[in-house]
This record gives sequence, C-alpha cells and structure tokens, in this order.
Amino acid sequence: MTPRRTTRLTLALALGSTLGVAACGGGTLGSTPEEATGPVKIGLLVPQSGVYKSLGDDMKAGFEVYLKEKGNKLGGKEVQVVTADEGETADSGKAAADKLVKQDKATVVTGVVSSATMNGIVDLFETSQIPLVGSNASPTTLTGKKYVWRTSYVNDEPGKALGAYVAKQEKGPVYLLAADYQAGKDETGGFKETFEPAGGKVADEVYTPFPGTKNFQPFMANLQKSGATSVFTFYAGGAAVDFVKQYDQFGLAGKVTHYSAGFLTEGGVLTAQGKAALGTKTAMNYSADLDNPVNQKFVAAYQSATGKMPTTYAMASYDAARVIDMAIEKAGKTDSKSINDAIGQLGDIESPRGTWSFNDNGTPKQMWYLREVKEQDGKLANVVIEELGELG
Repeated sequence: MTPRRTTRLTLALALGSTLGVAACGGGTLGSTPEEATGPVKIGLLVPQSGVYKSLGDDMKAGFEVYLKEKGNKLGGKEVQVVTADEGETADSGKAAADKLVKQDKATVVTGVVSSATMNGIVDLFETSQIPLVGSNASPTTLTGKKYVWRTSYVNDEPGKALGAYVAKQEKGPVYLLAADYQAGKDETGGFKETFEPAGGKVADEVYTPFPGTKNFQPFMANLQKSGATSVFTFYAGGAAVDFVKQYDQFGLAGKVTHYSAGFLTEGGVLTAQGKAALGTKTAMNYSADLDNPVNQKFVAAYQSATGKMPTTYAMASYDAARVIDMAIEKAGKTDSKSINDAIGQLGDIESPRGTWSFNDNGTPKQMWYLREVKEQDGKLANVVIEELGELG
C-alpha cells in the first residue's frame, strides 16, 4: 500500500527556447513597473549539453507543461521564454546566466542543475535584483539571500532524510561514496548528520573525481574490501548510469545494500540503468505515484507531452512556473522587484508533491519518502515504500 500523500512537499524546473508571444522588449535590468513593457521575459537556465542534459530536458518539459496549462501566460501576462545552456561546469553556467541577465534582460530566471553554477551566480542575481527561482541546485551554504529561491530542496536533505533509517536497518558499517563536488559533499554530510547520532558507523568516506570518472570499479574494489554491509552514494545523470551498471557488473548488487539520494535513479537514467538498478533504495521528495489530484493531473499532462513519467526535476520546474505565475498575479506588476517581493508573500503552494510553502531560507518545507526500484507492469519504477519525515 502507498502511504497517504497529503503532506507538504516540493521541487523542480523546465522550458523551451522561446515560448509565448513576442512583442517589443521585456523586463529590463533594474526595471521599474513603468519601464516593463511587452511580454514578461523569463530565462531558463538548464543543461542542454554535458553529463546533466537529461536533467535539463526534464526541467524544460516540466516548465512547458505548466505554461501550456496556462495558455502561455503567467499571472495573466504573456511571457517570452529564453533558454541558455548551463552545460556541466561552473564557468559555462555563469556565462549562460550572464547572458540571460545582461544580454537577454530577463525579468525572472529559473532552472540551475549544478551547485557549482549556483554558487557562482548568486551574487549576479543579488546585485542585479532579479529573482532566481531555482528548481534543482541548492547548496547548504546558500543562506540569507533576498533574490534567490528554490522549489527543490537543500542539497543535504536527501541524505539527512535517509540517515536514521539506514542506521536502524543496517547492523554493519556503511561506506560513503559520492561525486567530488559541492552537492556530493552536502549529501554525505547530511547523511552523517542523522546517521551517526542514530548509532550508525561509517566504514570510509570516498569522493570520485567529477566529471571525469567513467570507471568506478577501483572504487568498488575498495568498497568490497572495506567490509561494509551497505553503501550510501550520490550520483546523477550520466554518472549515475555508469555507476549503477558497474555496481551490478562488479557483483555488489544484492550483496551490499545500495542506498542513495533519489537522483541516482530518476527519470531517463533509470531506463538506461535497466534491471541493474533493481533493489536500489533512495530518498526523494517526490514520486509519480503520489496520490493527490494535483499530481494526477500533472502526471497525465506530462505523459501526454513527453511519453514519460515525470521526475522530481520536472516537478520542481513545474512548481517554479507556478511560483512565478502566482507571484505575477499577486504583484499586479511585471518588474523584477515587485515579482520578487510577491514570492516572499505567497504562503501555501499547491503542488504535485502536496501543499508546501517557502521557509525563511527560500526553500520548501516538505515530506521525504523511501523508494525502491521495482518492476511494475513490465517497467522499472521508483516505488514509495514509506515516509521518512518532513524537512525544511
């Protein structure tokens, strides 16, 4: 049986190259309500190349689904969507953000997959006073910002949600293995924060070079030698596919229990992983089987548009579009500052994950779930097993 899904939840992002009707101009850098003319220009900053392209595709699709529901209008206003390729490095992400803000003069920007990108562009949005409604990356160090919001989570929350559960389930030590960048360190840090106080013991903590690691077998050999009975990992995108397949090929699947942040088996990567992913247990704030009317509508619309089940990335981007929609309507104006002020006053937000709201740090209060990869009706799926608790 699937647990009740009426708790508070959140996440995601997505979009096309130029959706909406173009008239003259758009929001301008530092614009006032009197200066803002024509459609509201919204920047979408997501990977269109590199290791995280599949995440960017999901985010784009989720945003587009919401925009289509609203007839290409947000807050009753025509919008023009401009995309920029985040790529897979902090430098490529910063260059894309600079383009959206300084050249395209977006009124609002959404997206951002990489924590390295997010850390590199925060000052741009704070000094430009343009709201960034991020739908994925959310490093733990990102606090006290006025113009940066996230509809996803804080990076350490998947690990934090899972730690105490693993400590209770596993009698032996747990091996920690993650990609060597900010998000990987945040995830393992969150896991240890709840795992160790619950009595869990860490066998070792290892970080694999990012994004260059393709062969994980040397790391798996060390895991095997460690005597750990389970492993907690953080990988996403193409790296997640490589890791899960090699984990199975190395003979660890079914022998060393594999726990991970939910990104490991989200969306297209699960299809690419195939049956090698069976039995993998993850923590995530969303699953396509959540039983609420908003999610049922979202899943149907997303499947119709893409032929796929939605992911947390798609859901968070869908929610980012809803946040912008609600803020423009509430503000009654289309300049950046008015929209940003309105975001801070939104209150409860209806979502496919359930109802959620922004906390004082600009991230969601939401429920987290334990999921397991199973085969249902001939297809692989992340099936919700139980609730892990609310964070945020």
